[in-house]
Amino acid sequence: MSEPSQEARELVRGAFDLHVHIAPDVVERRIDDVGLARRFEKLGLSGFVLKSHYGSTAERAAVVRGAVPGVKALGAIALNRAVGGINPLAVDIAGREGARIVWMPTVDAPNETAGRTKPQAGEKVPVWAALQHELRERGIEVEPVAAVGEDGEALPETRDVLATVARYGMVLATGHLAAGPTFAIVDAALEEGVRDVVVTHPDYPAQDIAIEGQVELASRGAMIERCFTTPHTGKCSWDQWLNGIRAVGPERTVVSTDLGQVTNPPVEDGLALIAERLLEAGFSADEVRTMAVTNTRRLAGEEA
Repeated sequence: MSEPSQEARELVRGAFDLHVHIAPDVVERRIDDVGLARRFEKLGLSGFVLKSHYGSTAERAAVVRGAVPGVKALGAIALNRAVGGINPLAVDIAGREGARIVWMPTVDAPNETAGRTKPQAGEKVPVWAALQHELRERGIEVEPVAAVGEDGEALPETRDVLATVARYGMVLATGHLAAGPTFAIVDAALEEGVRDVVVTHPDYPAQDIAIEGQVELASRGAMIERCFTTPHTGKCSWDQWLNGIRAVGPERTVVSTDLGQVTNPPVEDGLALIAERLLEAGFSADEVRTMAVTNTRRLAGEEA
């Protein structure tokens, strides 16, 4: 893929990328956090959220902000088994340390089965799933993390997490939860006073939330996230991704990259590449800025 145009880079100037996977990490990544901050500063991008599937990045983000003060690195925590799953204590500590986003379970969501299903000979599995298989071979089981009970409602400990998210003014993202639990968590989060709820890449195969469902979630008050990597890596088509945006509308859409994988484009190019796709699909420059700049800055806690 070619480098994005200068027009696209200017269009996303001032944006935050709310979803990146970069080093240091458990698996190999394309770039480290300080290096990415320097590239963001050079391109006029305001900041990014450090996402790890395995631990809080709040302290690490503070170090990056000190090293590159012109860019605002923000921390986060994903509620997978490595942090105790649906763990209100871990969320409270992350909140005290300034974490911005709390993700519901991602790689350990019950519907994410690649790490718990033995692959066929020669089958390529995601890097996180390969790690789970490696751990299992060493006798370390990684059990799935449920956020809802058998009745489909948010568990008491999930409610405690959501109340903590609200207390610290953090953003709640739905992670890799399936459609049913996603609806339950969005409703419960809003009931607990969470101001900002983001439905994480609903086109992702393990989630596969129908466009009608995405529109309904947006009508309930959630923002719908569209990640560059989902269509770029063939997990959904670009048409499906774009049709979802058209149905939900720019005001309720936030774009991010989900980049950092060694075989994918540079992280700092991702938002501009998204801008190019949106312009080619007929979205106006103002609509692109709403999704890439206005909405990302608000979720990052900055003025638009």
